[in-house]
Amino acid sequence: MSWRDFWNRDTPIYVSERHKALHYAAIARDVAALVPAPDAVVLDHGCGEALSADDVAARCARLYLCDAAPLVRARLERRFGGEARITVLAPEDVGSLPDASLDLIVANSLVQYLSRDELREALRLWRKKLRPAGRLVLADVIPPDLSPLADARALLGFAARDGFLKDALLGLARTAFSDYRRLRRDLGLARYGEDEMLGLLRADGFAAERRRPNLGHNQARMTFVARPR
Repeated sequence: MSWRDFWNRDTPIYVSERHKALHYAAIARDVAALVPAPDAVVLDHGCGEALSADDVAARCARLYLCDAAPLVRARLERRFGGEARITVLAPEDVGSLPDASLDLIVANSLVQYLSRDELREALRLWRKKLRPAGRLVLADVIPPDLSPLADARALLGFAARDGFLKDALLGLARTAFSDYRRLRRDLGLARYGEDEMLGLLRADGFAAERRRPNLGHNQARMTFVARPR
């Protein structure tokens, strides 16, 4: 099984429907705050089910939702098919977008599932599609020393604040015996130090800096903002 296979089905990552809804609402809030203007064109690359994407679409002229999993794209189409501002894309469709047409690209919780070569290829593509004044936001990047226990603590803190702590405890127990734990062990997750990620971005033609806070609830992970140089 690959990571794409894993995400192309229902997964144990979300401990309850409340967790899933709150997670996507928080990400949509954070992404919407990054939209530079009402006429902006935005790409959310690796968007997942993006349950609150209409909140982002309300802040921009066009929102492209891109995900590699066919099941996820089908769900996005069903949910947002009537929303004129939202278009659902497969990763291979991004290359067909006009060059220098995007004002904002967000890749949240995506980098860890890409090899270094895949990331470099994506950076070159994203730079080509961004307008000269556009921004690329890489969020939820995992630093080398972050343990699964730190991720678990972040989830439990989120759950305690938002009323699904019991579900989170049960969900963590389920995850311990799931394919996710096996894949995380066998395939691994890509990790980058702050200086390493800044170096990769600069090597591929971006001016970049770390942004605080990280998108979403886990502040032990990192966000980077980059602009074409």
